[in-house]
Amino acid sequence: MCGAGPGRRRPESEPEAGPEMEPGPEMEPEAESARFSSLLEESAEDLYENAPCGYLSTLLDGRIAKVNHTLLSWLGYRREDLVGRRRFADLLTVGGKLYHETHFAPLLRMQGEISSIALELTAADGSRLPVLVTATLQRSDDGEPLLIRTTVFDARDRRAYENELLRARQEADRERERLQRLAATLQKTLMPPVLEDVPGLEVSAHYHIASVDEVGGDFYDLFPLATGAWGLFLGDVRGKGAGAAAITSLVRYTLRATAVYEPDPAAVLGHLNTVLNREAENVDPDSADPRFCTVLFGRLTPDGRGGFRVALASGGHPPAVLLRADGSADYLPTPGGQMVGALPTADIATTTIRLTPGDTLLLYTDGLTEARTALNGERYGDDALLALARSLSPTTARSLVTALKDLLESLGAGVDDDTALLAITVPVSARPARNCAA
Repeated sequence: MCGAGPGRRRPESEPEAGPEMEPGPEMEPEAESARFSSLLEESAEDLYENAPCGYLSTLLDGRIAKVNHTLLSWLGYRREDLVGRRRFADLLTVGGKLYHETHFAPLLRMQGEISSIALELTAADGSRLPVLVTATLQRSDDGEPLLIRTTVFDARDRRAYENELLRARQEADRERERLQRLAATLQKTLMPPVLEDVPGLEVSAHYHIASVDEVGGDFYDLFPLATGAWGLFLGDVRGKGAGAAAITSLVRYTLRATAVYEPDPAAVLGHLNTVLNREAENVDPDSADPRFCTVLFGRLTPDGRGGFRVALASGGHPPAVLLRADGSADYLPTPGGQMVGALPTADIATTTIRLTPGDTLLLYTDGLTEARTALNGERYGDDALLALARSLSPTTARSLVTALKDLLESLGAGVDDDTALLAITVPVSARPARNCAA
């Protein structure tokens, strides 16, 4: 603020300036400028020498012409050890020298600059310093190359971080492999190692694993009963992982044990429903572990005429497909449809059919029909499965399972749930029964 000046009277409203007055707004930019100026480096040379990164300039033949204090302190060299005596490549490791000659230098000459190249410099004591290097080729006004200016960034912290990430990744990979082996081993315990050889039947099965990281809840089995009959079942426990595996094991054990003394498939599933409900009573109600499943259970009995009588009950499971010797195919109606274990009482009924020579019965889990196709991402669906069955009928258990296996593989990542397949055929000829697991 200017003073009153000679011959000028101060207005009464104008306060008298004094040392205790705070500066007016027009003085603040000057104060701020003074503060910033006080923070500036004293000289460009000091800024070069003590920059937070290394600087060096080399002639076109690589000889070091200038190097800053920062880089010298990192490497433990004196200035006279490098300037005019050593080349930049002399500071590199053996691998770095090879990379410099074959990639770094040619690219620099061709492009005029190269950025963020990871290299290692050799210090005076023989230790290695990981760095990131950026170099620029300086040219004269007429375009002739003069020298190379190089900026070096200390990458020790970054290298340590990357190494830690790599170790963590390797450890995670090892743990994932261990869990995959555990899951695969556990999955095998839930499947019969081989299918039983049923006289007068050709049997085939396949289990498609959607994810190697988790144990699925799909299951199937075929086993003899004391009266000359055979029991078979196929189902799907809700969920995945250890909880689903535990319930799957309980379901398989219960079905096998109950079928020994209970000839009615509906009664077998009714007993399983009771077991699963009792199991649920002993579990934390907030637990997410599965306690119910869908399942088809059947009893096979030779009819003495070259065929089999099949009594089949469903607990909320997709219906079986019956492919006849005359070339027809359709879903087999199974009354009921309530999931086993979901309610204290289960609405389950039994249907009975006769398999004659040339007939094939297919049981499957919904991983097949709920798979997404590659064309439009829609579900494969029940209609598509039935159309495929009709195009293959009449067929054999092995041929049918092979075709469905190829279908699942063709859908690739579209199959996001495990799928179990079990098919039985009464052979047309009197040849010995075959048994295969695709």
